[in-house]
Amino acid sequence: METLAMILAGGRGTRLDILSEKRVKPAVPFAGKYRIIDFTLSNCSNSGIDNICILTQYLPLSLNEHISTGKPWNLDHRDASVSLLQPHKAWYAGTADAVLQNIEFIKRKNPKYVLILSGDHIYKMDYRKMIRFHEENNSKLTIAVQPVPWEDAHRFGILTADKENKIYKFSEKPKKPDSNLASMGIYIFDTEVLLDAITTVQDDNLDFGKHIIPYLLEREDLYAYVFEDYWRDVGTYDSYLEANIELTATVDKIKLDMYDRDWKIHTKSEEMPSVKIGSKAEISQALISNGSIIAGKVVQSVISPGVIIHPTATVVNSVILNDTEIKAGAYVESTIIDKNVVVEENCIIGHGDDLSPNIANPEILSSGINAIASKVVIPKGTIITRNCRIFSTAVFTEKTIKPGSTLK
Repeated sequence: METLAMILAGGRGTRLDILSEKRVKPAVPFAGKYRIIDFTLSNCSNSGIDNICILTQYLPLSLNEHISTGKPWNLDHRDASVSLLQPHKAWYAGTADAVLQNIEFIKRKNPKYVLILSGDHIYKMDYRKMIRFHEENNSKLTIAVQPVPWEDAHRFGILTADKENKIYKFSEKPKKPDSNLASMGIYIFDTEVLLDAITTVQDDNLDFGKHIIPYLLEREDLYAYVFEDYWRDVGTYDSYLEANIELTATVDKIKLDMYDRDWKIHTKSEEMPSVKIGSKAEISQALISNGSIIAGKVVQSVISPGVIIHPTATVVNSVILNDTEIKAGAYVESTIIDKNVVVEENCIIGHGDDLSPNIANPEILSSGINAIASKVVIPKGTIITRNCRIFSTAVFTEKTIKPGSTLK
């Protein structure tokens, strides 16, 4: 086997809060009909890499059901394989520990290269080009990097490289970075180098960034593969909403082309009827998914499969997930709504200019976005202001939900 891809998909995604309450982060819906992990899986499929293992951990059921035999990504033929591997000794304690716990799987597959990927980023990348770069430079470990704004560099693992892209320094979230090349968490290892490193370095929380890269930097030739196309980490409410809304831009301004017939994004799709647009519907810059019925107004929003938006209802700058119903007279703005929610008549969600941060969790919700969990029924005439978190078990005792509230 030439290349084995190992996708890290066990992260809880705590900053996505409500969206990852009942599913792992890579299984969170994105761009209407997709899941976040679909982009990584499609990159593998389109790159001709058809031996894949997915390292799961936290709430794996939704992800397991989505991937199943891997048929949408053409991973169900005789020479391909997709394996979902959960911890069998103890909870994965770090990114490299997850690989270490599955070392026998790697040995049995016996690939020439191991491609380590994250299952929770949005991007399109031909991994064959990176593998070719790895071979041409006789690299032992190649790390995909992306130039980031200097003011953001302190948030990433930063690599410093020479003119030939040979890495000579690595800093994990440096206070004063001397480079803006941020690690994307995409690694190509010569297999024997990977196996030696993860079995030699000892740490209870074995991590690629903190332990494996520094260890190899002192012993082997490591190279940086510069990737300058679209790449997004959608691990917060703000980045999730922003990345979704970016996809509603006009064709000449869109940053991620999902309509490229030569690089399709594959997914497991439900059998649903075509979109139905009512006679008085108004739609502007939106993604509308199969099975939806739009009779109201939708502006700069992403509408997932099976959503119903009634006449005189309005949705603006929002992401509405599967089978949610927005009833007549309701107004929804700057809100992420999970599956199977009912917004009753004349509700207002996203009201007022008070941007007081969420009281219970100000770090994740402070820009005015609201987040509503699955299966919530919002009573008729309810007003939800800004930075509110509404969980599935919420009980509504007041008509107006104050800024920064959390209902559980």
